[in-house]
Amino acid sequence: MRRKTKVPPAPLPQRLGIDPVRLRLPMDGPWTTVRDHLVDRLPVPASAVDDLLGEGAVVGTDGPLALDAPYVPGAFLWYHRDFPEEATVPFPITVVHRDENIVIADKPHFMAMAPRGQHVTQSALARLRRELDLPTLSPAHRLDRLTAGLAMFVIRPEHRAAYQGLFQERLVRKEYEALAPYDPALDLPRTVSSRIVKEHGVLAAQEVPGPPNSESRIELTETRGALGRYRLTPVTGRTHQLRLHMCGLGVPILADPLYPEVLPGTALDDFRDPLQLLARKLEFTDPLTGERRSFRSGRTLERWPAGPGAAAVQSRCS
Repeated sequence: MRRKTKVPPAPLPQRLGIDPVRLRLPMDGPWTTVRDHLVDRLPVPASAVDDLLGEGAVVGTDGPLALDAPYVPGAFLWYHRDFPEEATVPFPITVVHRDENIVIADKPHFMAMAPRGQHVTQSALARLRRELDLPTLSPAHRLDRLTAGLAMFVIRPEHRAAYQGLFQERLVRKEYEALAPYDPALDLPRTVSSRIVKEHGVLAAQEVPGPPNSESRIELTETRGALGRYRLTPVTGRTHQLRLHMCGLGVPILADPLYPEVLPGTALDDFRDPLQLLARKLEFTDPLTGERRSFRSGRTLERWPAGPGAAAVQSRCS
């Protein structure tokens, strides 16, 4: 069996909570210098590669690499990429709990969980790394950018697998709250199961024929006029699962830009109409301490009307 090469620690610090890019030079190739390889590999003009090397911004294990640095098969190198221009998410991310192992954050709508695409330095991970001075912080699970609420992050790399395993083994009870139309003819509570497929590069997921790979418990907890408040408890964690299951019942979540139809894209700095979906509760047994944990979001869904006229329907959700 081929021995796995140990990756050396990055010689560059994080920038704005983002790790430097790490590359490993291929073992075979026609290049004589690092510059030759980077010109072929990176999606930037050759002049940009020259600028990086000239500024000493490309670093190997022994320090900055010069323009004529020789190509060494298998060598590691690091550099910081340019970040996309992104709008500041104008809402705070609140820390609900922090100990020596994990951080439980209450994420606002519109904030990506981790750096991706056009959402990098404004992601929850990057902001928490900066605000809490925790450069090794990493997410334990996924939460959609448009969904607000509780998210777990792991402080130490050596504990990451233990906490991620809770979600992979379905040992975390997740409870969501959603606002959607109220349909008195809809028989609730119920469990919804379906097969969900999400193709790479396609915005919306789809429910397709075949063995189910997703399961959600849907309950109606309260009504106000034509609006219902729903408790959603996913058993599985497929992409857009709750949004699809609500839409399939004929009660799509308010302000959903994908279901039942994909709406024209909104500007990245338009924060006016958040998806009315909130990750309300997280409950689990801590894999390191054995302690039973329960956390609740302090956020509210803004389109739930205040005042009299509420009609509780708790008896339907038992």
